[in-house]
Amino acid sequence: MKQNSQNNAGGQYRSSLLLFLAASIWGVAFVAQSVGMDYMGPFTFNGARSLIGGIVLLPLIAVRERSRKKNGGEAETPEKKKARRKVTLLGGCCCGLAICTASMFQQYGIQYTTVGKAGFITTLYIIIVPIMGLFFGKKVRRIVWAGAALAAAGMYLLCVNETLSLNKGDLLVFLCAVIFSVHILVIDYFSPKADGVKLSCIQFFVAGILCTIGAFLLETPSWDALVSGAVPVLYAGVMSCGVAYTLQIIGQRNLDPTVASLILSLESVVSVLAGWVILDQTMNGKEIFGCVLVFAAVILVQLPGKKPQPAAEPEI
Repeated sequence: MKQNSQNNAGGQYRSSLLLFLAASIWGVAFVAQSVGMDYMGPFTFNGARSLIGGIVLLPLIAVRERSRKKNGGEAETPEKKKARRKVTLLGGCCCGLAICTASMFQQYGIQYTTVGKAGFITTLYIIIVPIMGLFFGKKVRRIVWAGAALAAAGMYLLCVNETLSLNKGDLLVFLCAVIFSVHILVIDYFSPKADGVKLSCIQFFVAGILCTIGAFLLETPSWDALVSGAVPVLYAGVMSCGVAYTLQIIGQRNLDPTVASLILSLESVVSVLAGWVILDQTMNGKEIFGCVLVFAAVILVQLPGKKPQPAAEPEI
């Protein structure tokens, strides 16, 4: 029992590290997205990076399949393999639709609101995830609620520099936060039942195809624009999509979705630090304090809860 407990704890720490790496990659990707939007529209950018993310994962899937066959593969019946493929395909389609929709709501919402307000509203998934989880019978520890509130306060200090009021852009970005919350819960449901890398690959091809259709319908994509913005698109496609989202799917297997959302919220902290280092953007005291609060929230939710006391044996 003690060995199993140590293994579970080790698995949770490894999962937390994978999610932190994903958040770090996404944080730096804000710089790439900011530069990339100078060359192309949101549908074109999201379509290109999503398709690149899916293509990057194809060789990895091929290598894993070859290794699995070489080692004898898993002892699964044909029916079980068929069921797993079906779940992976369904999960990938659901995740791809969620990513595509959330990204576009966010991109269009930013056009009608400030970046600071959009950043804070997007990270409201920290609160939305546990609330949604309650409807699916997921219990949330009090310390996690406290961590969510602390992280939300940190996000406010980090991102909001003006009076918070709701307008058209705020509503669009709020819908983005809701859909990102759905994406986290969808991954929580499918990742233990499906192949994580294949699930990630499918979601990017689905999102890429949908965004590309939108680009040809609503924008004027061109090869010149893609070549000019190749560096930010490649970073967003290879690292932000291909690597980070796969780390998210694998990392969420051993973690509560609420805890996962808190760790992933560190992308906002990393984005500020990346802007500070790469774009020479400075942080004031309020923003630095917001970073501290978010890190404190993530550490708080990692603390182990109280173990249930064993029932007393009846006296004879």
